[in-house]
Amino acid sequence: MTEELFREDAALTECQATVLAVDDQGIVLDRTVFYPLGGGQAGDAGVLVTDDGRTLAIADTRKHKERPGAIAHVPAEPSTGLQPGDVVTARIDTERRRAHMRFHTATHLLCALVPHPVDGCSITAAHARLDFHMTEPLDKDALNAGLARLVAEGHPVRHRWISEAELDANPGLVRSMSVQPPRGLGRVRVLEIEGVDLQPCGGTHVANTAEVGAVVVTKIEKKSATTRRVVLGLAEPGGSPG
Repeated sequence: MTEELFREDAALTECQATVLAVDDQGIVLDRTVFYPLGGGQAGDAGVLVTDDGRTLAIADTRKHKERPGAIAHVPAEPSTGLQPGDVVTARIDTERRRAHMRFHTATHLLCALVPHPVDGCSITAAHARLDFHMTEPLDKDALNAGLARLVAEGHPVRHRWISEAELDANPGLVRSMSVQPPRGLGRVRVLEIEGVDLQPCGGTHVANTAEVGAVVVTKIEKKSATTRRVVLGLAEPGGSPG
């Protein structure tokens, strides 16, 4: 099982870890700062640095399919030279992670502006999208104005844990139709944007909405009779969407 350091501190960019296993799915460490693909958010990339100074590029991060609770760091090259017991420094691509954090928090702001269930989500370093289960049209200018306001207001963003019983008593907290919070641990991680939004989430986020920066709705699509897709892009002030 891999200790998930990113769950408690999304700003942590590296850690020392011990190799537990190396197989066809990747490199399993006893602890990691690498977020694995899940909940719509892309996995982290970065490097593992060995004690003798070798640098191994990590192209992606996934949940191990055969080892419950383990995280597989997918190497860019198949031959790693690592063995169980080796000590490495795990270091994420901070620019990629920062984009994920900004986008993920932005999608929660969007959920606060569009009070409808979400039936699809994708968060990458280049863009984010949310599919809302709804029939009425959305106003792009109004959404952009709302996002800009929530970012400028600088709302604190923090996570906490609630019991599964608390979640059962408040089913409205779950906005996603396609991804349900993991069960069986007795508690569920929730992400709170103070005064704006509260919902279960295991992803990485900025600490304040002001850190999201300039967010723009680049496209709104009618994907079906009951689905409206909103695509977000990041832009620096005075710039164009990234």
